[in-house]
Amino acid sequence: MTLKGGSARTRLRVLLDRLRTQLWPLPAAAIAAAIGLGVAMPRLDARLLDDVPPTVAALLFSGGPEAARSVLQTVAGSLITVTSLTFSLTVVTLQLASGQYSPRLLRTFARDRVVHLTLAILLATFSYALTVLRTVRTQDDEAPAFVPRLSVSTAYGLTVVCVLAVAGFLAHLAQQIRVESMLRDVHAESRRTILATVPEAASPQPAAPALPPDDAGVRLSAHRSGFLASVDHNRLLAIADATTTVIRIDRHPGASIIAGTPIATAWPLDGPHPDDGKKKKWAKRVNAAIEFSFERTAAQDVAFGMRQITDVAVKALSPSVNDPTTAVHALSHASALLCEAAGYNWGPQRWCDDAGRVRVVLTRPSFPALLQLAVGQPRRYGAAKPDVLARILQLLREVAWVVRDDGYRAAVLEQLARTRAVAARQEFDEADRSGLDDAARLVESAMHGRWPSDA
Repeated sequence: MTLKGGSARTRLRVLLDRLRTQLWPLPAAAIAAAIGLGVAMPRLDARLLDDVPPTVAALLFSGGPEAARSVLQTVAGSLITVTSLTFSLTVVTLQLASGQYSPRLLRTFARDRVVHLTLAILLATFSYALTVLRTVRTQDDEAPAFVPRLSVSTAYGLTVVCVLAVAGFLAHLAQQIRVESMLRDVHAESRRTILATVPEAASPQPAAPALPPDDAGVRLSAHRSGFLASVDHNRLLAIADATTTVIRIDRHPGASIIAGTPIATAWPLDGPHPDDGKKKKWAKRVNAAIEFSFERTAAQDVAFGMRQITDVAVKALSPSVNDPTTAVHALSHASALLCEAAGYNWGPQRWCDDAGRVRVVLTRPSFPALLQLAVGQPRRYGAAKPDVLARILQLLREVAWVVRDDGYRAAVLEQLARTRAVAARQEFDEADRSGLDDAARLVESAMHGRWPSDA
């Protein structure tokens, strides 16, 4: 079994996911680079002062020390104001997304590369202008006047770039604040998580290990509270090999974990039942292979994207918003994600040692659980809205058409029955009720491989 490479990739993926949701890394790196450039450019100016060709010199800054200081002071002063405005607009957008759609969408905005890049350009230019400003000298008895013409011209060029960046940022912000853009981004992120963490249906899976009796398994408790962000299965394989055990993580990524409650089960392949000392050592080592977070992340949490999409639908159905069209649109994204997910192996994921024995089992959401997450709350809160129920039935029809697994098909039929029961309890007019009945029959047709062309 290959451990080091897989463990490094897992840790790198989690680290990158955390950094992408922070506003400071890219601006901080840009500030450091700008300060270095602000130190280096005046030195380059001093060396090339007398060697600049006339054609190039005509394009450079041609003012004296006071004019250079005025330009650099204007650049620095205006950019810090524009940066404050940019940051304020970002905060307002975050507040709007949190209140209008879902607090869990804040991660989508916080990881926006355009926001990161705009802040980086503005702060870098501000830092560069201040750094160059300190090198401008007027003539006195001790030293001649020095005007870093190339450096000041560079500051001017960076200012033009900042103006273009602000214009692009405003256009991007107007686009990103739309619910369609947010749902698109969540859908894309969820798809990447599934591709990276869930095996395809065609890939062979090891058989489930024989479960021990209830009194044979050792319950391993969590040492921290928070959300289970990720599990390093390669590290767990090494732990299982060293302790001659089978380790099963009983909580899936994204689950809320409370310190002191069971998070995993381990049982020895052979040998006596471990004593309390060994149990504590096992628990310590297993906890070291698990990453906890104060919030849910998309690193390995395959259900997080569906949770965000469902939140948008539920928020749109609240009495304060009352926007069933947005709910229907969110259900369309949920349907597309479920149809893609139908081609993967859901449920527990297993890893084997070199001898082919299952040694690590990681709990993951099942496909029926994802389907329930997608339609359960929208059905409950949109029960009185025929358009929402019709879109849920259409979702079930689309999923029924693509699923092949018997367990998945049974889940679709269960959701169909529950949706029919909800619709039957509502006081719809005859036209709405007839339309919902037709939509329900189309789900059954799709289940049997029929898709009427006149539907």
